[in-house]
Amino acid sequence: MQFIPQILFLMALGVTGYLAGKRVFLIRKTIQLGKDEDRTDRPKERLRNMLLLALGQKKMFRKPVVGILHFMVYAGFVLINIEMLEIVLDGLLGTHRIFSRPLGSFYPFVLNFFEILAFGVLLACAVFLVRRNILKVERFQPARHREMKGWPFLDANIILTLEIVLMAAFLTMNAADYILQTRDYGHFGEVRTGAFLISGFIAPAIDGLSDQALVALERFTWWFHILGIMFFMVYLTYSKHLHIILAFPNTYFGDLDAKGRMRNMPAVSEEVKIMLGIAQAPEDPAEVGRFGARDVTDLSWKSLMDAYSCTECGRCTSACPANQTGKLLSPRKIMTDTRDRLEDIQKGWLKNGYDYTDEKTLLGDYISDEEILACTSCNACVQECPVMINPLSIILELRRYRVMEESKAPQSWNMMFQNLETNMAPWKFSPDQRMEWARD
Repeated sequence: MQFIPQILFLMALGVTGYLAGKRVFLIRKTIQLGKDEDRTDRPKERLRNMLLLALGQKKMFRKPVVGILHFMVYAGFVLINIEMLEIVLDGLLGTHRIFSRPLGSFYPFVLNFFEILAFGVLLACAVFLVRRNILKVERFQPARHREMKGWPFLDANIILTLEIVLMAAFLTMNAADYILQTRDYGHFGEVRTGAFLISGFIAPAIDGLSDQALVALERFTWWFHILGIMFFMVYLTYSKHLHIILAFPNTYFGDLDAKGRMRNMPAVSEEVKIMLGIAQAPEDPAEVGRFGARDVTDLSWKSLMDAYSCTECGRCTSACPANQTGKLLSPRKIMTDTRDRLEDIQKGWLKNGYDYTDEKTLLGDYISDEEILACTSCNACVQECPVMINPLSIILELRRYRVMEESKAPQSWNMMFQNLETNMAPWKFSPDQRMEWARD
């Protein structure tokens, strides 16, 4: 009977690992649908970006108050999970606070540090809930941004509430543990942590409980905390909060080219060089392939990783001049639509096998022509993203498909293309008349 809690804990750990692992496998497989693209050059610069943007949250601190609160949640999540190692070992081995003996007098300092972090996470999450639901920060509101309707808005509230509850359980567990220490009750009396900085304020409220009630409270909050973390790890793979993990590879593999540089198709560039006499025509020319992108399989794997890394923070949409002037384009929606397309492909796989394909396409079924034509290619969305997501690369590929594969460009664009072809400039002036305006 004494091993039942350990068996149950091991079962819970195994189920969590299986569900999270299965989901990670699916996400990896969908990202691999994208085209190959080499992002391994300039490793030092890539590592620097990852440390500054993913670890150091550099772009978040453009708004200092929000940046500090976000860093509190992020640092608390990362560092408090170090404490999870002790809980996991206690659960597997049937021990109580296994690190207390090897750490000795340093152990109370470690626990108090975790308590301060837990309180910081709790406070920051409460502020974020107020910002979303009471102060109603504009970029989070479904009434203004259609991509925030339904699940995206609910998802943020669920995760913030869950983090508050988990931190409250952690602090309550410590409070009950401390009181049982002072009463020298059972194995609790074998550990001396002293009064806790934060949970010490909770202890007086439960000090009147009996020993058995305190043990039940401590065990309940211990199990609630660890099972809640396990649930969180699985839930994370279905949530926008997957960016907690994907922010690191996404910033490392981010685009290092200068903003505004548009990548030409190599086969097309080679064809132009041959026409100009710069290059020789190959004996066995490569197939040009499709111009641009119609579906997610035409995009690069990095664009698909971008979709899963999106935090839905809306900074890109807030900075978008097209969106500000009331046009349909929202860079955040471009990313969430791409992710929705990938999720629908996954559902088809799970139901019909990995060879299954549906009749839907990213362009048309998820993203409209009106959205991609509204983009000014200004790169404001790319500049604002905290984790180096590039909505513009997806927009340009979709637009390239419409224009070059289907010849569906606005009339004004066709006039510009014709001028470029004949006059080598967007305007309807021959090259020898280009400086006429400055004659006088």
